[in-house]
Amino acid sequence: MTPTVVGLLGLLGLFGLLALRMPVGIAMAVVGTIGFGVLNSWPATMAQLGREPFVIASSYELIVIPLFVLMGNLASISGMSRDLFQAAYAWFGHWRGGLASATIAACAGFAAVSGSSVASAVTMGRVALPEMQRYKYGSRLSTGCIAAGGTLGILIPPSTGFVIYAILTEESIGRLFLAGILPGLLLTALFMVAIYIQCRIKPELGPPGPRTQVREKFTALRKAGAMVCIVIITIGGIYIGAFSPTEAAGVGAFLSLLLALVRRRVTASAMGDVLLRTVRTTALVFLIIVGAHIFSPFIALTNIPEDLAELLGDQAMPRVAALLIILLTYIILGTFLEGFAMLVLTLPIVHPLILALGYDPIWFGVVMVIVLEMGLISPPVGVNVFVVKGIAGDIPMSDIFMGILPFWLAMGVCLAFLVAFPQIALFLPNTMIN
Repeated sequence: MTPTVVGLLGLLGLFGLLALRMPVGIAMAVVGTIGFGVLNSWPATMAQLGREPFVIASSYELIVIPLFVLMGNLASISGMSRDLFQAAYAWFGHWRGGLASATIAACAGFAAVSGSSVASAVTMGRVALPEMQRYKYGSRLSTGCIAAGGTLGILIPPSTGFVIYAILTEESIGRLFLAGILPGLLLTALFMVAIYIQCRIKPELGPPGPRTQVREKFTALRKAGAMVCIVIITIGGIYIGAFSPTEAAGVGAFLSLLLALVRRRVTASAMGDVLLRTVRTTALVFLIIVGAHIFSPFIALTNIPEDLAELLGDQAMPRVAALLIILLTYIILGTFLEGFAMLVLTLPIVHPLILALGYDPIWFGVVMVIVLEMGLISPPVGVNVFVVKGIAGDIPMSDIFMGILPFWLAMGVCLAFLVAFPQIALFLPNTMIN
C-alpha cells in the first residue's frame, strides 16, 4: 500500500473510533501510533509514544492553559459575571432587545477572562436567562443570544482554541491572542445588529426594560471595572511587550485570586471546586494535544497535505476559491464534529495547505476559530445549544436551534469581512512590541 492509502485508512479508522465515542485524544494517539509504525518503524514509534507525553507535560509554553483556566474559574466565583451583566444591562437594557444585547456584551466581557465558550454560555445563561424571561422575551431570542454569545469565549483572548492552534502550528500565542481582539469586537457588534434587526421585525421578541439613571449606569460600570482592569493588564501587557503570554496568564490568575479574596468569595469548598475544574479542563486539553502530536507525524508521512496542495494547484483554482472550499468543508464538519476535535484532526492536513496557498497562518487561525464557533451552535452536535438547553429545560430544542440562526448568519458575515479585509485580524499583531 502507498502512504496515501495508509493515511486514508487511518482517517477512516479515526472516524470509526470517534463514532464509538472514544475520546478524541486517545483515538488520535491510537491511529497515529499504528500508522507511524506501519510507515516508519516500530522502535521509532515506541520511542515517540514514550517521549511525547513527557515533552508536552513539561512544556513551559503550555503552562498558559491551566493558568488561564484558573483565571476564568476564579472570575466565576468572584461574581464578575453578574457585575458584567448588570453593567451592560444598565447601559443597554432600555433598548428594545436591550437585555439580549446586554447578554452579548457581558458574554464578550466574560470571554476575556474565561477562554471557554461552554463556561461563558453556562455562567451568563444562569444570570441573563431569568431576567429575559421576567421581561417576557421571546424564547428563541433569549436562548439564541446566550448560545451565540458563549461562543465568543474561544475568540476573544485568552482563548484555549488559540493556544491549541499555536502549539500545533508552532505560531506565536501572543500574536494569535492579539489577532482575536478586533474580530471578537466585530462579531460582538454583528450579534447586536442581528438582535436589533429581529426586534425591528418582531418587536414582541425583546420588550424594552426600564431606563436607568446616569449615576446608576456609572455605578454599575465601576463595579465591573475590576475585571476590565485585569483584562487590560494581561492582554495589554502582551501587546506592549511587558509580559509573555505565560507571564500574562500568571498575572491574570493572581489578580483574579486577589479580587476573589477582596470580595470574600474564597472558601475551602469554593477553592476546591475551582481547582478541581481547572485540573479536569487542563487534563482534557493536554490529552488532546498529546494525541495530536502523535497523530501529526503519521499524517506527514502519508503525503496527504502535499497531495491536496498539488491537486488544488493542478486545477488552476484561484486561491480564494480554494479557501472557500476549505471553509465550506469546515462548516459541514462542524455539524457533526466537536470543535476541538475538528481543530486537532484537520490542522496537520490544512495548515501546510494554507501556507502553500500563501495565506497568513495567524489570520487563518482567527478564521478557523470563527468556523469552530459556528460549529458550536450548528445542529445536530452544537455543544452550546445543549448547554443552554440544560439551563432552559422548558424551552424546546427546536426553538433554541431556530434562535441561533440569525447569529449563525452574523458569523458568516464576520467571516466575509475577514476574508475581504485580513488586516482586521492582523493589525494588532503586526503592531505589537516584541
